[in-house]
Amino acid sequence: MMHLKRRGLIKTCVFAAAASVVGIFYFPRARKAPTPKGEPSMTDQKLIESIDAIFGKHMEAELAGDLDKTLATMTDNPHLVNVPTMVGGQGAEGVRTFYAKRLIGQFFPPDVQFETISRTYSPQRLIDELIISFTHTIEMDHLLPGVKPTGKFVEVAFVVIVGIEDGKVSYEHIHWDQANVLVQIGLLDPTGLPVTGAGAAAKLRDPSIPDPFFNES
Repeated sequence: MMHLKRRGLIKTCVFAAAASVVGIFYFPRARKAPTPKGEPSMTDQKLIESIDAIFGKHMEAELAGDLDKTLATMTDNPHLVNVPTMVGGQGAEGVRTFYAKRLIGQFFPPDVQFETISRTYSPQRLIDELIISFTHTIEMDHLLPGVKPTGKFVEVAFVVIVGIEDGKVSYEHIHWDQANVLVQIGLLDPTGLPVTGAGAAAKLRDPSIPDPFFNES
């Protein structure tokens, strides 16, 4: 696998207009990856461009709110799992239902910001590590099912794994730290628990920050 790392805050301008359309995660176009020793740069860049194009078509269809076109960018039997909540879909109809019932108008609030920490490519999958920040002003069935808006500011680390098969998206596995989300919106008291709230995202940005338990960096 080739590892591509970058930092920088990505402010999304499409979400105010796309609050009523579908979207999972909008990933900024990756920079050219450094060439591993013994690997020709043209091969690396072609792989990056190929994976970006496949997932880019998928995202464009989602953001346009076109479920037929979105499913056309996926394999015949895709699946999508938001791991902490288990919300998602299996098979084409299951994924369509998830998009239609749990994501349209509920993606993220208009002030959402995405910060890419790292990106990893292979012929079989794309893996993104990122921090997502937002104010909890809307219901989000995929992230916080059954939870009414709290108005609290949240920033949390995500890992998104996108499967690639025959030039299409075969699955999306979306992981995040739910305990630290619940701490930040006031639904979990961190007293006496090994959870850190927004501190986890801050530590990911700056590994030199000491932990709150042993005060070690």
